[in-house]
Formats: sequence, structure tokens, C-alpha cells
Amino acid sequence: MPMDNLAFESGHDHQHCIDQALQQARLLCRERQQRLTPVRELVLKLIWQSHQPIGAYELLPALAEAGFNSAPPTVYRALEFLQEQGLVHRIASLNAFVGCPHPEQAHQGCFLICRQCHSTSELDAGPVHATLEQSARAVGFTIEQETVEVTGLCPNCQAGEGSDA
Repeated sequence: MPMDNLAFESGHDHQHCIDQALQQARLLCRERQQRLTPVRELVLKLIWQSHQPIGAYELLPALAEAGFNSAPPTVYRALEFLQEQGLVHRIASLNAFVGCPHPEQAHQGCFLICRQCHSTSELDAGPVHATLEQSARAVGFTIEQETVEVTGLCPNCQAGEGSDA
């Protein structure tokens, strides 16, 4: 499954990603008979405003501005729902969240995180997963959950175009 690397495209239009993510979320929630509430939809929209991971507490002011309850439990419940539906991924090393470009397909996450501008791109982790699975099995270990996070420099920051975040 090819993953889009739009996060590293210079001059990228995030509105397209927001629109596509919201459309997919509405469709998937309808198919799964899940409720995409206005708060959940706003949190998803805020996460997709850039390809940089965003923390739960960074979402609170926008929720308050939109007239929603901006208490941390509100955000965490929305994030939990979005994760359960495969609409967002948690970047553990940053304690933050990014949108999933392919929520309709179950997959293992592998993330490239720019250490300078913090843009994050999801890759197809199939080959990495297979290698980890084989190595774990060789020592009698069963993998239950896996997320691979790789830090480096994106093409824009390598070319000196990235912003210091």
C-alpha cells in the first residue's frame, strides 16, 4: 500500500488533505455505524491542518474558540475515538497525533519525523513489519503492537527551506 509523502512537498495545500480526511472519516463512520460528532470532526480537522504532529493540549484553544467544552477529557475522548477508527495515529516520541492517510486499511505505522520542521510522513511498514515479526518469532516473542518512528531531515530542511518549529 503506497503512502503519500505530501508532508514533505514544498508549498503543499493542506486544505485538500483536510477535505479528503473529513470526507473519508464521514464515510467510514457511516459504514461502521459510528458517530462522528462535531467535536471529533473539529479535532480531526485541526490535526490535518499541517503534517506536523499536534498534542492534545494544543487542540484545547481551538475547541474553546469554536464553542465546545475545552476540558482535556473532551479532547482525549475525541482522540481516542479517532485512533480507534484508524483516522489518526499517535506519535509516541512526541506525545502527539497525525492524521492517517489510509484509514480504510488496517496497517502498521512507520513514521518519518523531521527533527527540524517536525513534518511527519507515514510509510508502508509492510517490509519492516515482516522483518520484525520474523526476528521476534526467532526468539519466541509475539508482537502485539508496533509503531516505528524514524527521526531525520525532510527534503525541504535538507535544502534549507524548512522552518524551525
